[in-house]
Amino acid sequence: MNIVIFGAPGSGKGTQSALLIEEYGYYHISTGDVLRAQIAQGTELGKIADSYISKGQLIPDELMIDILDDVLSAHPESAKGVVFDGFPRTIHQADALDVLLEKRGGKLDIVVGLEVEEEELIERLINRGKTSGRSDDNMETIKKRLDVYNNQTNPLRDHYMEQGKYEAVHGMGSIEDIFANIKSVVEKHRSL
Repeated sequence: MNIVIFGAPGSGKGTQSALLIEEYGYYHISTGDVLRAQIAQGTELGKIADSYISKGQLIPDELMIDILDDVLSAHPESAKGVVFDGFPRTIHQADALDVLLEKRGGKLDIVVGLEVEEEELIERLINRGKTSGRSDDNMETIKKRLDVYNNQTNPLRDHYMEQGKYEAVHGMGSIEDIFANIKSVVEKHRSL
């Protein structure tokens, strides 16, 4: 199965992705982790990525698609299933993901949408910034990231709903309860 974990910054995508990987053994691609690693290594890609991320902006679609194609090609174990965390973020990226998966003989099976109230998102991101040291978890950048999400990424929700792939999951409560809800949605789609 190929699964997209979808939600606003701070909705718990990384946490829930880790639990899905542990439960099902799928390959995990966090575009945020990939980009942060490139930035930390000081690569050309990292410098380009940082120029967008530090301002709370999205990486250009074509660049992100090329990165994802490279990651999938470098990891043949991804053929048994992937949890995409932080990708796609635009309808163009969603269409490109369909093409990438199709060329590998797969398809996108389900989009799990973690739905969390904005006040809770801000509180989670501020708290994460205090413990993680992530430079993009400050109030100014958080506001920009949420605006970008609401304007550019949230339309994907409707795109995937129209395809019958979007499954909304209440993203508030205990990590375990949220995961139990995600697992029931995944199990439903595994049996289709």
